[in-house]
Amino acid sequence: MVQNNIKKNHMDIYWHDYADSLGNIPITNAGLVEKASIIGRTGLMLLSCGTGAWRVRSSMNTLSEQLGITCTANIGLMSIDYTCFDGDNCFSQSLCLTNTGVNTSKLNRLEHFINDFSSEGIKMSGEELHVHLDEIEHIHGLYSPVALGLAAALACGAFTFLLGGGPFEMICAFLGAGMGNYLRCKLSEHHFTLFLCIVSSITLACLVYAGILKFAEVFFAISPQHEAGYICSMLFIIPGFPFITSGIDLSKLDMRSGLERLAYAIVIIVVATITAWIMALILNLKPLNFPELSLSATALLLLRLLASFGGVFGFSIMFNSPIPLAASAAVIGAIANTLRLELVDLAAFPPAAAAFIGALTAGVLASLLKNSLGYPRIAITVPSIVIMVPGLYLYRAVYNLGAMSLTTSASWFASAMLIILALPLGLIFARIITDKSFRYCT
Repeated sequence: MVQNNIKKNHMDIYWHDYADSLGNIPITNAGLVEKASIIGRTGLMLLSCGTGAWRVRSSMNTLSEQLGITCTANIGLMSIDYTCFDGDNCFSQSLCLTNTGVNTSKLNRLEHFINDFSSEGIKMSGEELHVHLDEIEHIHGLYSPVALGLAAALACGAFTFLLGGGPFEMICAFLGAGMGNYLRCKLSEHHFTLFLCIVSSITLACLVYAGILKFAEVFFAISPQHEAGYICSMLFIIPGFPFITSGIDLSKLDMRSGLERLAYAIVIIVVATITAWIMALILNLKPLNFPELSLSATALLLLRLLASFGGVFGFSIMFNSPIPLAASAAVIGAIANTLRLELVDLAAFPPAAAAFIGALTAGVLASLLKNSLGYPRIAITVPSIVIMVPGLYLYRAVYNLGAMSLTTSASWFASAMLIILALPLGLIFARIITDKSFRYCT
């Protein structure tokens, strides 16, 4: 299949056509259209990184103030409609992305571009600014599909232990998730459609897990009860980032962005869980409970800290975070997630209440350390709590729904929904406590 012969559904925007051809006029002295092109392009690039509407609008406002104009923007998951005013004229544009995802490395570069604009950007011409934005836009993946496969393997292997799995389940989930995410990344590189990427990667993850389990049963007499971990091999597909940012957007009454992000996350969840259910039927897999692990309280605590660090680190790498950023998120995630699990086990907290406290802790720690770490807050907070998203509950809910065990399915769905609601609430209240600009409606 020759992809180059396929006509693009979204046409390219020639941003340099908006700039002064000579490139010798500072952007502060340029016309409204040229200024608006810088603002709109920066906003669209921020949106492509997966950040929420409030952050995108705030950044567009910062640039507008530096350029001496006013900007109002209506922001969704995939598009921005905005208008700029200079007191005499106005200029409107509607901009669309071709795809969405998460890229915290590019987000970090854009944050620095915006923060440095008052000292450096205002001295540059529109052409020079667009050249600089070209360089940032070309920051795609820091990691190869093999590295991203290993990151997913690490994350899902660690996730398996945190959910109660033992060494065998962890190994199977490690290999299944690694192969599944590798395939997903290769398909994404060639711009295959979202549904194909989800179905193919989930199918391969299930097949790898089931194949290893069957091999171990035949040659090493491993118990079939270890099939319980097959769900963990698919947790790399759970869209934690849009789930959480949708809640943050809804809290700021950015209804369009919040609802679109929520719909996007639900679409992925539905396709992934139905695929997993069909594969479970074909391969005769059942989401049983994990065999009991005989660990002391101290050993369990230490292993949870280690597994939480590894899980968050893996997910951060999948979000294209540089190693220092991924490590920072992993330290915060290890503390917050272990606290959540210990509250459930030792203090008998309801899982949703413990999730709220865990997310609140992650948000407060990230806010306190944001300046010293030098990374955008959302690039730390969201990866640090993605490991708390109850993907296992969602898979089990759909499996039981397909089996017409409606009471059991409803119980898993209810538990999952309470935790999913609690996670963004924890981050929102952490932001309200630590960020005065977020505390008010405007």
